[in-house]
Amino acid sequence: MKKGKRFAEIAKLVDRTKLYDPEEALSLAIETGKAKFDETVEAHIRLGVDSRHADQQVRGAVVLPHGTGKKVRVLVFAKGDQATEAEEAGADFVGAEELIPKIQNEGWLDFDVIVATPNMMGVVGRLGRVLGPKGLMPNPKAGTVTMDVAKAVNDIKAGKIEYRLDKANIIHVPIGKVSFGQEKLMDNFHTLMSAIIKAKPAAAKGKYLRSVNVASTMGPGIKINAGKIDDK
Repeated sequence: MKKGKRFAEIAKLVDRTKLYDPEEALSLAIETGKAKFDETVEAHIRLGVDSRHADQQVRGAVVLPHGTGKKVRVLVFAKGDQATEAEEAGADFVGAEELIPKIQNEGWLDFDVIVATPNMMGVVGRLGRVLGPKGLMPNPKAGTVTMDVAKAVNDIKAGKIEYRLDKANIIHVPIGKVSFGQEKLMDNFHTLMSAIIKAKPAAAKGKYLRSVNVASTMGPGIKINAGKIDDK
């Protein structure tokens, strides 16, 4: 297989036994991300917490200084002035109850993030079975349940990303594109890591950053020395 051959070649550039400094790891992610499209660079962070316990949840949002390089489509559930504000701020879709059947029955999911005013959460809640498994439910911790919809839309368009633990206690987030170059990726990476370190739950015991990896879309995982991040 062509992809297998290519992957084997670029995988040779990465020493799987080594823990790289963040700068070196991101340079390697750029070097191994040479597909025919502009690959996304992702960070995968395993934390020393147990996401089954409410007091050990790690979830929040952070605005990456250079964005993610991806055009994010925002849907806002709002009425009246808030609906107007959302439209003026550049939301891709704005609506209320009339969107329920479109999403529920027609399977319309042409959006990446949902913002809702608190008084619309009863409506959005009816879509829980559809939106929940896809991680699309608005959440106050992520700043996506708010009366200030204009700020929420502007932040998301500027590069705000949500981070949250999966069932294996790992956070997976994009930190930019290969074309950003090392410096911009480093800025984004450190902004993300600072936010995750600040979000450490009081109930977390032992080592918090268990492992940190970065990888381009089609490239191999590159292990980062988590001790070098704690120092920042």
